[in-house]
Amino acid sequence: MKEVKEKSIRKFKGRLDSLEDFLNPEWWKYIFDSVYLKTDADVVMDDEITEKEVDIFLEILKPNKDDKILDLACGQGRHSIEFYKRGYREIEGVDISEYLIRKAKQRAKKENLKIRFRKADARNLPYKESTFDFVLILGNSFGYFSNASDDYKVLKEVFKVLKPYGVLLLDIADGDYVRNHYKPYTWEWINDKYVVLRERQLSHDKRLLISREIVIHANKGVIVDQIYSERLYSQSEIEQILRSVGFTDIKFHTNLIVQSKRNIDLGLMENRIILTAVAPKESVRVSSKVKTFNITVVLGDTSLKSHIEYELEAIKQLKIALSKLQGYKFSYIENHKSLFYDLGNLKTDLVFNLCDDGYNNKANMELHIPALLEVLNIPYTGSPPHTLAICYDKSLVKSIANSLNIPTPDEYLIMPDDTTYNIPTNFPVILKPNFGDGSEGIYKDSVVYDPIEFTEVLNKLRKQFPDVPILVEEFLTGDEISIGILGNLPYDFEILPILKIDYSELPEDLPPICGYEAKWDFDSIYYKKIKYVPAELDKDIEEKLYDMVLKLYSRLDLRDYGRFDIRFSTDGIPKLLEVNPNPGWSWDGKLKMMCEWKGIEYEEMLERIIRYALKRYNLL
Repeated sequence: MKEVKEKSIRKFKGRLDSLEDFLNPEWWKYIFDSVYLKTDADVVMDDEITEKEVDIFLEILKPNKDDKILDLACGQGRHSIEFYKRGYREIEGVDISEYLIRKAKQRAKKENLKIRFRKADARNLPYKESTFDFVLILGNSFGYFSNASDDYKVLKEVFKVLKPYGVLLLDIADGDYVRNHYKPYTWEWINDKYVVLRERQLSHDKRLLISREIVIHANKGVIVDQIYSERLYSQSEIEQILRSVGFTDIKFHTNLIVQSKRNIDLGLMENRIILTAVAPKESVRVSSKVKTFNITVVLGDTSLKSHIEYELEAIKQLKIALSKLQGYKFSYIENHKSLFYDLGNLKTDLVFNLCDDGYNNKANMELHIPALLEVLNIPYTGSPPHTLAICYDKSLVKSIANSLNIPTPDEYLIMPDDTTYNIPTNFPVILKPNFGDGSEGIYKDSVVYDPIEFTEVLNKLRKQFPDVPILVEEFLTGDEISIGILGNLPYDFEILPILKIDYSELPEDLPPICGYEAKWDFDSIYYKKIKYVPAELDKDIEEKLYDMVLKLYSRLDLRDYGRFDIRFSTDGIPKLLEVNPNPGWSWDGKLKMMCEWKGIEYEEMLERIIRYALKRYNLL
């Protein structure tokens, strides 16, 4: 990074009501430069403070002089250099900032200190397993990423590079203290020429403190207007994520209360948690015997299938894929006539619940399978009954999305007993059953363009689904995408490559929809012409979409895997269509395609779902 010169450079943003709306999720790539060292100099450039902190860390760790130590997110190397001066010569520093690493190297060279500093991403460390006796994350250098799963990745990397029973020392802001004591507005002179103005807000979920920093030069005007954030962890929250990684013997030491010479605005550095955690990895000489998990796969009833040839092929491919996995013994339940008996007498480690058709293949009884498993206290994959119940109701899901400020198409319901109803004033609209699965009831003529078509389609749907509300929805014509997630929030999950439905080969007289014909009418032009391709989206749009789906994944309590269907309006606004908590698991489904684009084969996708569930139940 180039040093910032004393001139008015970046665009001044003016008044911002919501800092969260202007936060670049990768702010940490750009902010650590010469201005950072000026504005935070009261702590990060103070040798006396550094010496006192190292006194505390050494008293806690009591390392040997020949122990290998990694100073992770080392910044300009203040702690690494102090450790080295005290005789700890096996210390290395790593940071993502090219500028700060360069400053660290310059200072070490100037003082003739032979310390290795290197640039690297903490989520992918350039070290072999079991390299270090100690890993230090100091100076509140944790929690910079927009997703908590990235913090989890950092700790997984730390766990990997620590030797068996190596120790992590973590120095982070006390999240509870910050939430209750942060200063919304401050200003201070940092020398005779520079004044820094700070504005702070909590994010909507109160998990991030978002800060805005405006640096003004007395003669040159605004030189920096930047926004950054840090995830706030309480003691219980950081302990939870550490234990989920595998750390044990987690000890909280005296909080670090910092005093500085200026002592005006210490921000997140003011009151910090100091903790240690042990990585209890076994030696490779320990018995390599691996537990074999008994997994029972519950499927729909094949004797009742409506698309029997396709379903039997899907089950065949499923069984072939599962047979390739090591460490598992699979059995199958496919007959619902004896389901109660089979489950009641079941001895298994986990049920792989792939019964997305519902009990007796009734979509409205999809939630009954996990409900029965919960009554019997049997661990299972996938979302719980209340999640399936909510997501079965398309309109209810969108109401919840709206409460989270997630856009949805304009819509209204026509109830089964309504004798009068409103006819839309803005066409086209699409009519669909509010309850249902597999796009049943969504056909090419479901998109209507005038009141006559509207009445005809409505009457047809009411005859086909007499007890189901009919959803009248704004018909969106922008790109249609699907976003898949594997894993569990808040830490242990992965977002798959976004899928786009390509309608470009459809005849112009057909509405671009992925309805019943596209999925189940194998002779249909929809089935033959619709393609599924990786979406190509701007980075800021991707981040907005990720934020949308993660909010819903959490709020709706999805587990292990899920899929979100979204379509853009003509003016580029992504709007939620529906949430699929038990999305199609077949060898040719959307979820498998998204996994394949990430290099995850079908059998690996299935195993990941199983392992996410096993970890959720603490069985791994």
